Amino acid sequence: MRADEPAADGPTRLVVGPFNRVEGDLEVRLDVAGGRVEGAFVSSPLFRGFERILEGRDPRDALVIAPRICGICSVSQSHAAALALAGVEGIVPTANGRTATNLLVATENVADHLTHFHVFFMPDFARALYADRPWFSTAEARFKAAQGTAVRAALQVRATLLHVIGLLGGRWPHSLAIQPGGVTRGADARDQMRLVATLGAVRQGLEERLFGAPLEAIAALSDPADLARLRQGTSDLALFLAIAEDLELAGLGRAYDRYLSYGAYPGADGPLYARGTFAGGVPGSLDTALIAEDHTNARMEGRGRAHHPFDGFTLPDAADEDGYSWCKAPRLGGAPYETGAVARQMVDGQPLVRALVAAGGGSVFVRVVARLVETARTLIAMEQWVRALEPGAPWCAQGTMPREGRAAGLTEAARGALGHWLRVVDGRIASYQIIAPTTWNFSPRDQAGVPGPLEAALVGAPVRQGETTPVSVQHIVRSFDPCMVCTVH
Repeated sequence: MRADEPAADGPTRLVVGPFNRVEGDLEVRLDVAGGRVEGAFVSSPLFRGFERILEGRDPRDALVIAPRICGICSVSQSHAAALALAGVEGIVPTANGRTATNLLVATENVADHLTHFHVFFMPDFARALYADRPWFSTAEARFKAAQGTAVRAALQVRATLLHVIGLLGGRWPHSLAIQPGGVTRGADARDQMRLVATLGAVRQGLEERLFGAPLEAIAALSDPADLARLRQGTSDLALFLAIAEDLELAGLGRAYDRYLSYGAYPGADGPLYARGTFAGGVPGSLDTALIAEDHTNARMEGRGRAHHPFDGFTLPDAADEDGYSWCKAPRLGGAPYETGAVARQMVDGQPLVRALVAAGGGSVFVRVVARLVETARTLIAMEQWVRALEPGAPWCAQGTMPREGRAAGLTEAARGALGHWLRVVDGRIASYQIIAPTTWNFSPRDQAGVPGPLEAALVGAPVRQGETTPVSVQHIVRSFDPCMVCTVH
Protein backbone atom coordinates (compact mmCIF):
# COMPACT_ATOMS: atom_id res chain seq x y z
CA MET A 1 0.00 0.00 0.00
CA ARG A 2 1.38 3.44 -0.85
CA ALA A 3 0.37 7.02 -1.39
CA ASP A 4 1.56 8.56 -4.64
CA GLU A 5 2.23 12.23 -5.24
CA PRO A 6 -0.94 14.26 -5.89
CA ALA A 7 -1.53 14.91 -9.54
CA ALA A 8 -1.21 18.57 -10.52
CA ASP A 9 -4.50 20.27 -9.67
CA GLY A 10 -5.99 16.83 -9.14
CA PRO A 11 -6.84 14.28 -6.49
CA THR A 12 -4.38 12.36 -4.38
CA ARG A 13 -3.75 8.88 -5.69
CA LEU A 14 -3.58 5.86 -3.36
CA VAL A 15 -2.55 2.40 -4.46
CA VAL A 16 -3.98 -0.13 -2.03
CA GLY A 17 -2.94 -3.78 -1.94
CA PRO A 18 -2.42 -6.55 -1.43
CA PHE A 19 -5.52 -7.09 0.74
CA ASN A 20 -5.40 -9.53 3.63
CA ARG A 21 -8.23 -12.05 4.10
CA VAL A 22 -8.96 -11.97 0.36
CA GLU A 23 -8.57 -15.06 -1.80
CA GLY A 24 -5.78 -14.24 -4.26
CA ASP A 25 -4.05 -11.02 -5.31
CA LEU A 26 -5.87 -7.70 -5.55
CA GLU A 27 -4.74 -4.11 -6.06
CA VAL A 28 -6.95 -1.02 -6.13
CA ARG A 29 -5.91 2.42 -7.36
CA LEU A 30 -7.93 5.20 -5.74
CA ASP A 31 -8.25 8.85 -6.69
CA VAL A 32 -9.12 10.69 -3.48
CA ALA A 33 -10.35 14.27 -3.09
CA GLY A 34 -12.17 16.00 -0.28
CA GLY A 35 -11.90 12.97 1.97
CA ARG A 36 -13.75 10.71 -0.49
CA VAL A 37 -12.94 8.31 -3.31
CA GLU A 38 -13.49 10.05 -6.64
CA GLY A 39 -12.47 7.17 -8.87
CA ALA A 40 -11.34 3.56 -8.50
CA PHE A 41 -9.40 1.23 -10.78
CA VAL A 42 -9.43 -2.43 -9.73
CA SER A 43 -6.56 -4.65 -10.81
CA SER A 44 -6.20 -8.42 -10.82
CA PRO A 45 -2.39 -8.57 -11.02
CA LEU A 46 -1.87 -12.33 -11.39
CA PHE A 47 -2.44 -14.18 -14.69
CA ARG A 48 -2.87 -17.95 -14.47
CA GLY A 49 -4.11 -19.18 -17.85
CA PHE A 50 -6.33 -22.19 -17.15
CA GLU A 51 -8.37 -21.51 -20.28
CA ARG A 52 -5.21 -21.95 -22.37
CA ILE A 53 -4.20 -25.07 -20.43
CA LEU A 54 -7.47 -26.75 -21.42
CA GLU A 55 -7.12 -26.12 -25.16
CA GLY A 56 -6.28 -29.19 -27.26
CA ARG A 57 -7.16 -31.71 -24.58
CA ASP A 58 -9.79 -34.43 -24.39
CA PRO A 59 -12.99 -32.62 -23.29
CA ARG A 60 -13.34 -34.88 -20.26
CA ASP A 61 -10.04 -33.55 -18.91
CA ALA A 62 -12.02 -30.44 -17.92
CA LEU A 63 -13.45 -32.42 -14.99
CA VAL A 64 -9.93 -32.79 -13.59
CA ILE A 65 -8.34 -29.48 -14.57
CA ALA A 66 -11.09 -26.86 -14.21
CA PRO A 67 -11.80 -27.53 -10.49
CA ARG A 68 -8.15 -26.76 -9.75
CA ILE A 69 -8.72 -23.15 -10.68
CA CYS A 70 -9.59 -22.67 -7.03
CA GLY A 71 -9.39 -24.56 -3.75
CA ILE A 72 -12.43 -22.95 -2.13
CA CYS A 73 -15.00 -23.19 -4.93
CA SER A 74 -13.75 -26.30 -6.72
CA VAL A 75 -17.15 -28.03 -6.53
CA SER A 76 -18.78 -25.13 -8.38
CA GLN A 77 -16.07 -25.24 -11.05
CA SER A 78 -16.58 -29.00 -11.32
CA HIS A 79 -20.33 -28.51 -11.69
CA ALA A 80 -19.93 -25.92 -14.46
CA ALA A 81 -17.54 -28.22 -16.34
CA ALA A 82 -19.90 -31.19 -15.97
CA LEU A 83 -22.85 -29.12 -17.22
CA ALA A 84 -20.87 -28.03 -20.29
CA LEU A 85 -19.90 -31.63 -21.05
CA ALA A 86 -23.49 -32.80 -20.50
CA GLY A 87 -24.65 -30.19 -23.00
CA VAL A 88 -22.19 -31.42 -25.62
CA GLU A 89 -23.09 -35.07 -24.94
CA GLY A 90 -26.81 -34.30 -24.88
CA ILE A 91 -27.52 -36.12 -21.62
CA VAL A 92 -29.56 -35.24 -18.56
CA PRO A 93 -28.47 -36.28 -15.03
CA THR A 94 -30.58 -38.81 -13.16
CA ALA A 95 -32.87 -37.50 -10.42
CA ASN A 96 -30.56 -38.87 -7.73
CA GLY A 97 -27.55 -37.45 -9.53
CA ARG A 98 -29.13 -34.02 -9.78
CA THR A 99 -30.10 -34.01 -6.09
CA ALA A 100 -26.70 -35.24 -4.93
CA THR A 101 -25.02 -32.59 -7.08
CA ASN A 102 -27.21 -29.93 -5.50
CA LEU A 103 -26.12 -31.15 -2.08
CA LEU A 104 -22.45 -31.01 -3.04
CA VAL A 105 -22.66 -27.52 -4.54
CA ALA A 106 -24.84 -26.21 -1.70
CA THR A 107 -22.46 -27.59 0.93
CA GLU A 108 -19.55 -25.70 -0.57
CA ASN A 109 -21.59 -22.52 -1.03
CA VAL A 110 -22.91 -22.49 2.54
CA ALA A 111 -19.43 -23.26 3.87
CA ASP A 112 -18.13 -20.29 1.88
CA HIS A 113 -20.84 -18.02 3.30
CA LEU A 114 -19.89 -19.04 6.84
CA THR A 115 -16.20 -18.49 6.11
CA HIS A 116 -16.88 -15.09 4.60
CA PHE A 117 -18.91 -13.80 7.54
CA HIS A 118 -16.75 -15.15 10.36
CA VAL A 119 -13.24 -15.21 8.91
CA PHE A 120 -13.11 -12.58 6.14
CA PHE A 121 -15.67 -9.86 6.96
CA MET A 122 -16.38 -9.54 10.70
CA PRO A 123 -12.74 -9.52 11.95
CA ASP A 124 -12.38 -6.00 10.53
CA PHE A 125 -14.60 -4.77 13.37
CA ALA A 126 -12.32 -6.31 15.99
CA ARG A 127 -9.50 -3.95 15.04
CA ALA A 128 -8.21 -1.28 17.46
CA LEU A 129 -9.47 1.34 14.99
CA TYR A 130 -12.95 0.78 16.45
CA ALA A 131 -11.94 0.62 20.12
CA ASP A 132 -14.15 3.62 20.96
CA ARG A 133 -17.35 2.00 19.69
CA PRO A 134 -19.84 0.56 22.24
CA TRP A 135 -19.86 -2.86 20.57
CA PHE A 136 -16.09 -3.20 20.22
CA SER A 137 -15.34 -5.43 23.22
CA THR A 138 -17.95 -7.94 22.09
CA ALA A 139 -16.72 -7.87 18.50
CA GLU A 140 -13.13 -8.37 19.62
CA ALA A 141 -14.02 -11.32 21.86
CA ARG A 142 -16.03 -13.03 19.14
CA PHE A 143 -14.28 -12.09 15.90
CA LYS A 144 -10.64 -11.26 16.50
CA ALA A 145 -8.80 -13.04 13.70
CA ALA A 146 -7.97 -16.67 14.54
CA GLN A 147 -8.92 -16.14 18.19
CA GLY A 148 -12.56 -15.07 18.50
CA THR A 149 -15.07 -17.45 20.06
CA ALA A 150 -17.51 -17.05 17.16
CA VAL A 151 -14.76 -17.72 14.63
CA ARG A 152 -13.74 -20.96 16.33
CA ALA A 153 -17.34 -22.11 16.70
CA ALA A 154 -18.15 -21.34 13.06
CA LEU A 155 -15.12 -23.26 11.83
CA GLN A 156 -16.30 -26.28 13.81
CA VAL A 157 -19.76 -26.02 12.23
CA ARG A 158 -18.13 -25.65 8.82
CA ALA A 159 -16.03 -28.77 9.37
CA THR A 160 -19.19 -30.68 10.28
CA LEU A 161 -20.96 -29.41 7.17
CA LEU A 162 -18.12 -30.54 4.90
CA HIS A 163 -18.82 -34.13 6.00
CA VAL A 164 -21.63 -33.97 3.40
CA ILE A 165 -19.02 -33.71 0.66
CA GLY A 166 -17.01 -36.47 2.33
CA LEU A 167 -20.00 -38.81 2.22
CA LEU A 168 -21.15 -37.97 -1.32
CA GLY A 169 -17.94 -36.82 -2.99
CA GLY A 170 -15.16 -38.66 -1.24
CA ARG A 171 -13.03 -35.59 -0.65
CA TRP A 172 -12.87 -31.82 -0.76
CA PRO A 173 -11.54 -29.90 -2.58
CA HIS A 174 -11.14 -31.24 -6.12
CA SER A 175 -13.59 -34.12 -5.89
CA LEU A 176 -14.29 -35.97 -9.13
CA ALA A 177 -17.75 -37.00 -7.92
CA ILE A 178 -19.76 -34.70 -10.20
CA GLN A 179 -20.10 -36.05 -13.74
CA PRO A 180 -22.15 -35.01 -16.78
CA GLY A 181 -24.81 -37.63 -15.99
CA GLY A 182 -24.88 -37.33 -12.21
CA VAL A 183 -22.45 -38.48 -9.52
CA THR A 184 -19.93 -41.31 -9.26
CA ARG A 185 -21.04 -42.63 -5.88
CA GLY A 186 -24.50 -43.39 -4.59
CA ALA A 187 -25.71 -43.18 -1.01
CA ASP A 188 -27.36 -46.04 0.84
CA ALA A 189 -29.93 -45.74 3.62
CA ARG A 190 -27.21 -45.57 6.26
CA ASP A 191 -25.50 -42.71 4.42
CA GLN A 192 -28.84 -40.96 4.18
CA MET A 193 -29.29 -41.08 7.95
CA ARG A 194 -25.75 -39.79 8.50
CA LEU A 195 -26.49 -36.89 6.18
CA VAL A 196 -29.66 -36.08 8.13
CA ALA A 197 -27.70 -36.10 11.39
CA THR A 198 -24.91 -33.95 9.93
CA LEU A 199 -27.29 -31.27 8.70
CA GLY A 200 -29.14 -31.40 12.02
CA ALA A 201 -25.91 -30.62 13.86
CA VAL A 202 -25.18 -27.74 11.47
CA ARG A 203 -28.70 -26.38 11.97
CA GLN A 204 -28.31 -26.48 15.74
CA GLY A 205 -24.97 -24.68 15.66
CA LEU A 206 -26.21 -21.89 13.43
CA GLU A 207 -29.52 -21.41 15.22
CA GLU A 208 -27.79 -21.15 18.60
CA ARG A 209 -24.92 -18.80 17.75
CA LEU A 210 -25.20 -17.17 14.34
CA PHE A 211 -28.93 -16.49 14.07
CA GLY A 212 -30.37 -16.83 17.58
CA ALA A 213 -33.55 -18.00 15.84
CA PRO A 214 -34.85 -20.96 13.82
CA LEU A 215 -33.67 -21.19 10.22
CA GLU A 216 -37.27 -20.87 9.09
CA ALA A 217 -37.62 -17.50 10.84
CA ILE A 218 -34.52 -16.13 9.08
CA ALA A 219 -35.57 -17.53 5.70
CA ALA A 220 -39.01 -15.96 6.05
CA LEU A 221 -37.83 -12.43 6.89
CA SER A 222 -39.67 -9.99 4.68
CA ASP A 223 -39.82 -6.62 6.45
CA PRO A 224 -36.76 -4.56 7.40
CA ALA A 225 -38.50 -3.86 10.72
CA ASP A 226 -38.50 -7.60 11.48
CA LEU A 227 -34.78 -7.71 10.76
CA ALA A 228 -34.16 -4.70 13.01
CA ARG A 229 -35.93 -6.44 15.90
CA LEU A 230 -33.31 -9.19 15.82
CA ARG A 231 -30.84 -6.62 17.17
CA GLN A 232 -32.27 -7.22 20.63
CA GLY A 233 -30.69 -10.68 20.85
CA THR A 234 -27.18 -11.86 21.65
CA SER A 235 -26.50 -13.71 18.41
CA ASP A 236 -23.71 -12.94 15.97
CA LEU A 237 -26.37 -11.63 13.59
CA ALA A 238 -27.58 -9.22 16.31
CA LEU A 239 -24.03 -7.96 16.78
CA PHE A 240 -23.62 -7.41 13.04
CA LEU A 241 -26.91 -5.48 12.91
CA ALA A 242 -25.75 -3.22 15.75
CA ILE A 243 -22.42 -2.57 14.04
CA ALA A 244 -24.08 -1.96 10.68
CA GLU A 245 -26.44 0.63 12.15
CA ASP A 246 -23.69 2.40 14.07
CA LEU A 247 -21.32 2.59 11.08
CA GLU A 248 -24.12 3.18 8.53
CA LEU A 249 -23.07 0.24 6.37
CA ALA A 250 -26.40 0.47 4.52
CA GLY A 251 -25.10 3.68 2.93
CA LEU A 252 -21.73 2.29 1.90
CA GLY A 253 -20.70 0.50 -1.30
CA ARG A 254 -23.67 0.92 -3.61
CA ALA A 255 -22.98 -0.07 -7.23
CA TYR A 256 -25.55 -0.17 -10.04
CA ASP A 257 -28.40 -2.15 -8.42
CA ARG A 258 -28.25 -4.30 -11.53
CA TYR A 259 -28.15 -8.07 -10.86
CA LEU A 260 -27.95 -11.38 -12.71
CA SER A 261 -28.25 -15.03 -11.72
CA TYR A 262 -27.99 -18.19 -13.80
CA GLY A 263 -30.36 -19.94 -11.40
CA ALA A 264 -29.19 -22.26 -8.64
CA TYR A 265 -29.92 -25.87 -7.66
CA PRO A 266 -32.05 -27.31 -10.48
CA GLY A 267 -35.06 -29.46 -9.67
CA ALA A 268 -37.86 -31.23 -11.47
CA ASP A 269 -40.00 -28.09 -11.21
CA GLY A 270 -37.25 -25.52 -11.75
CA PRO A 271 -34.32 -24.22 -9.75
CA LEU A 272 -34.46 -23.37 -6.05
CA TYR A 273 -33.27 -19.84 -6.89
CA ALA A 274 -34.60 -18.43 -10.13
CA ARG A 275 -32.67 -17.58 -13.28
CA GLY A 276 -32.89 -14.04 -14.57
CA THR A 277 -31.94 -10.42 -14.05
CA PHE A 278 -33.08 -7.52 -11.90
CA ALA A 279 -32.41 -4.03 -13.21
CA GLY A 280 -34.15 -0.69 -13.18
CA GLY A 281 -36.27 -1.88 -10.28
CA VAL A 282 -37.87 -4.75 -12.20
CA PRO A 283 -37.08 -8.44 -12.79
CA GLY A 284 -36.29 -9.68 -16.26
CA SER A 285 -35.27 -12.71 -18.28
CA LEU A 286 -31.65 -13.61 -18.99
CA ASP A 287 -30.45 -13.97 -22.57
CA THR A 288 -26.92 -15.37 -22.40
CA ALA A 289 -26.41 -14.54 -26.07
CA LEU A 290 -26.04 -10.93 -24.90
CA ILE A 291 -23.00 -11.74 -22.73
CA ALA A 292 -19.69 -10.45 -24.11
CA GLU A 293 -16.24 -9.79 -22.66
CA ASP A 294 -14.55 -6.46 -23.34
CA HIS A 295 -10.71 -6.47 -23.44
CA THR A 296 -10.20 -2.69 -23.62
CA ASN A 297 -8.54 -2.35 -20.21
CA ALA A 298 -7.44 -5.96 -19.82
CA ARG A 299 -3.89 -6.96 -20.69
CA MET A 300 -5.23 -9.08 -23.52
CA GLU A 301 -5.21 -9.10 -27.29
CA GLY A 302 -8.51 -8.52 -29.06
CA ARG A 303 -9.38 -5.00 -27.92
CA GLY A 304 -11.17 -4.13 -31.13
CA ARG A 305 -14.51 -5.58 -30.08
CA ALA A 306 -16.25 -7.40 -27.27
CA HIS A 307 -16.38 -11.21 -27.55
CA HIS A 308 -19.14 -13.65 -26.70
CA PRO A 309 -17.50 -16.51 -24.74
CA PHE A 310 -18.04 -19.01 -27.57
CA ASP A 311 -16.00 -16.67 -29.79
CA GLY A 312 -13.63 -15.49 -27.08
CA PHE A 313 -9.96 -16.17 -26.44
CA THR A 314 -7.38 -15.53 -23.74
CA LEU A 315 -4.18 -14.24 -25.33
CA PRO A 316 -1.98 -12.07 -23.11
CA ASP A 317 -0.71 -8.97 -24.89
CA ALA A 318 3.06 -8.81 -24.35
CA ALA A 319 3.23 -5.31 -25.79
CA ASP A 320 0.41 -3.94 -23.63
CA GLU A 321 0.89 -0.49 -22.11
CA ASP A 322 -2.74 0.48 -21.53
CA GLY A 323 -4.48 -2.34 -19.67
CA TYR A 324 -4.51 -2.21 -15.88
CA SER A 325 -5.87 -5.67 -15.04
CA TRP A 326 -5.67 -9.29 -16.18
CA CYS A 327 -9.44 -9.40 -15.66
CA LYS A 328 -11.64 -8.96 -18.72
CA ALA A 329 -14.83 -6.91 -18.51
CA PRO A 330 -17.93 -9.09 -18.93
CA ARG A 331 -21.08 -7.22 -19.85
CA LEU A 332 -24.71 -8.23 -20.43
CA GLY A 333 -26.28 -6.23 -23.22
CA GLY A 334 -23.34 -3.84 -22.89
CA ALA A 335 -23.93 -3.13 -19.19
CA PRO A 336 -22.08 -4.24 -16.04
CA TYR A 337 -24.02 -6.50 -13.68
CA GLU A 338 -23.42 -7.52 -10.08
CA THR A 339 -23.68 -11.14 -9.08
CA GLY A 340 -23.63 -13.10 -5.82
CA ALA A 341 -26.04 -13.99 -3.04
CA VAL A 342 -27.69 -10.58 -3.23
CA ALA A 343 -28.27 -11.11 -6.97
CA ARG A 344 -29.73 -14.60 -6.42
CA GLN A 345 -32.12 -13.32 -3.76
CA MET A 346 -33.09 -10.26 -5.79
CA VAL A 347 -33.81 -12.31 -8.90
CA ASP A 348 -35.66 -14.93 -6.86
CA GLY A 349 -37.82 -12.29 -5.22
CA GLN A 350 -36.80 -12.72 -1.57
CA PRO A 351 -38.91 -9.95 -0.01
CA LEU A 352 -36.49 -8.67 2.64
CA VAL A 353 -33.57 -8.30 0.24
CA ARG A 354 -35.76 -6.63 -2.37
CA ALA A 355 -37.13 -4.24 0.28
CA LEU A 356 -33.65 -3.31 1.49
CA VAL A 357 -32.40 -2.63 -2.03
CA ALA A 358 -35.54 -0.63 -2.85
CA ALA A 359 -35.04 1.48 0.28
CA GLY A 360 -31.37 2.34 -0.09
CA GLY A 361 -29.81 0.37 -2.90
CA GLY A 362 -27.36 -2.50 -2.84
CA SER A 363 -24.71 -1.92 -0.17
CA VAL A 364 -22.22 -3.56 2.16
CA PHE A 365 -25.10 -4.19 4.57
CA VAL A 366 -27.43 -5.73 1.98
CA ARG A 367 -24.74 -8.05 0.58
CA VAL A 368 -24.05 -9.51 4.03
CA VAL A 369 -27.74 -9.83 4.93
CA ALA A 370 -28.43 -11.59 1.61
CA ARG A 371 -25.72 -14.19 2.37
CA LEU A 372 -27.14 -14.87 5.82
CA VAL A 373 -30.72 -15.20 4.57
CA GLU A 374 -29.53 -17.44 1.76
CA THR A 375 -27.61 -19.62 4.23
CA ALA A 376 -30.82 -20.32 6.12
CA ARG A 377 -32.87 -20.91 2.97
CA THR A 378 -30.29 -23.25 1.46
CA LEU A 379 -29.84 -25.36 4.59
CA ILE A 380 -33.59 -25.93 4.77
CA ALA A 381 -33.56 -27.06 1.14
CA MET A 382 -30.59 -29.36 1.78
CA GLU A 383 -32.53 -31.16 4.50
CA GLN A 384 -35.34 -31.75 2.01
CA TRP A 385 -32.95 -32.95 -0.69
CA VAL A 386 -31.40 -35.54 1.61
CA ARG A 387 -34.82 -37.03 2.32
CA ALA A 388 -35.61 -37.04 -1.41
CA LEU A 389 -32.67 -39.33 -2.26
CA GLU A 390 -33.66 -42.83 -3.39
CA PRO A 391 -30.84 -45.26 -2.52
CA GLY A 392 -32.00 -47.95 -4.96
CA ALA A 393 -32.43 -45.69 -7.98
CA PRO A 394 -29.75 -44.80 -10.60
CA TRP A 395 -27.17 -42.17 -9.70
CA CYS A 396 -25.51 -41.45 -13.06
CA ALA A 397 -26.58 -41.49 -16.72
CA GLN A 398 -24.05 -42.46 -19.35
CA GLY A 399 -23.31 -40.57 -22.54
CA THR A 400 -20.89 -40.48 -25.48
CA MET A 401 -18.71 -37.52 -26.33
CA PRO A 402 -19.23 -36.46 -29.96
CA ARG A 403 -16.42 -35.27 -32.20
CA GLU A 404 -18.01 -31.84 -32.61
CA GLY A 405 -20.19 -29.70 -30.39
CA ARG A 406 -20.46 -26.77 -28.06
CA ALA A 407 -22.32 -25.98 -24.86
CA ALA A 408 -22.27 -23.69 -21.85
CA GLY A 409 -22.22 -24.89 -18.25
CA LEU A 410 -23.93 -22.25 -16.11
CA THR A 411 -24.16 -22.57 -12.35
CA GLU A 412 -24.06 -20.44 -9.20
CA ALA A 413 -21.01 -20.47 -6.95
CA ALA A 414 -21.13 -18.83 -3.54
CA ARG A 415 -19.88 -15.58 -5.07
CA GLY A 416 -22.34 -15.65 -7.97
CA ALA A 417 -22.79 -16.54 -11.63
CA LEU A 418 -20.17 -18.97 -12.96
CA GLY A 419 -20.08 -19.96 -16.64
CA HIS A 420 -17.93 -22.37 -18.67
CA TRP A 421 -18.24 -22.13 -22.47
CA LEU A 422 -16.87 -25.23 -24.26
CA ARG A 423 -16.28 -25.85 -27.97
CA VAL A 424 -15.24 -29.31 -29.18
CA VAL A 425 -13.68 -29.73 -32.63
CA ASP A 426 -12.35 -33.04 -33.95
CA GLY A 427 -12.75 -34.61 -30.51
CA ARG A 428 -10.61 -32.01 -28.72
CA ILE A 429 -11.23 -28.80 -26.80
CA ALA A 430 -10.99 -26.02 -29.39
CA SER A 431 -11.76 -23.29 -26.88
CA TYR A 432 -12.76 -23.09 -23.24
CA GLN A 433 -13.83 -19.74 -21.84
CA ILE A 434 -14.72 -19.08 -18.21
CA ILE A 435 -16.44 -16.09 -16.63
CA ALA A 436 -16.24 -16.32 -12.85
CA PRO A 437 -18.37 -14.31 -10.40
CA THR A 438 -15.52 -12.00 -9.42
CA THR A 439 -14.80 -11.42 -13.11
CA TRP A 440 -18.25 -9.80 -13.25
CA ASN A 441 -17.91 -7.92 -9.97
CA PHE A 442 -14.27 -6.79 -10.23
CA SER A 443 -14.12 -6.08 -13.94
CA PRO A 444 -12.20 -3.05 -15.23
CA ARG A 445 -13.66 -0.26 -17.32
CA ASP A 446 -15.01 -1.23 -20.74
CA GLN A 447 -14.60 0.46 -24.12
CA ALA A 448 -17.18 3.09 -23.16
CA GLY A 449 -15.25 3.87 -19.98
CA VAL A 450 -17.97 2.40 -17.74
CA PRO A 451 -16.50 1.09 -14.46
CA GLY A 452 -17.12 -2.43 -13.20
CA PRO A 453 -19.39 -2.98 -10.17
CA LEU A 454 -16.68 -2.74 -7.50
CA GLU A 455 -15.13 0.29 -9.18
CA ALA A 456 -18.56 1.97 -9.06
CA ALA A 457 -19.23 0.85 -5.48
CA LEU A 458 -16.00 2.42 -4.21
CA VAL A 459 -16.85 5.91 -5.47
CA GLY A 460 -17.87 8.07 -2.54
CA ALA A 461 -16.23 5.89 0.12
CA PRO A 462 -14.85 8.03 2.95
CA VAL A 463 -11.11 8.23 3.46
CA ARG A 464 -9.87 9.37 6.86
CA GLN A 465 -6.95 11.72 7.23
CA GLY A 466 -3.70 9.77 6.98
CA GLU A 467 -5.28 6.47 5.87
CA THR A 468 -3.25 4.56 3.31
CA THR A 469 -5.57 1.55 3.33
CA PRO A 470 -9.00 3.12 3.94
CA VAL A 471 -11.13 0.96 6.21
CA SER A 472 -14.28 1.84 4.25
CA VAL A 473 -12.63 0.49 1.09
CA GLN A 474 -11.81 -2.74 2.91
CA HIS A 475 -15.43 -3.15 4.03
CA ILE A 476 -16.70 -2.61 0.48
CA VAL A 477 -14.18 -4.98 -1.10
CA ARG A 478 -14.91 -7.73 1.43
CA SER A 479 -18.68 -7.30 1.05
CA PHE A 480 -18.30 -8.78 -2.46
CA ASP A 481 -16.29 -11.74 -1.05
CA PRO A 482 -13.81 -11.70 -3.95
CA CYS A 483 -11.97 -14.75 -5.23
CA MET A 484 -9.19 -13.27 -7.32
CA VAL A 485 -7.67 -16.61 -8.39
CA CYS A 486 -10.96 -17.47 -10.10
CA THR A 487 -11.19 -14.00 -11.63
CA VAL A 488 -8.29 -14.59 -14.03
CA HIS A 489 -8.41 -18.41 -13.81
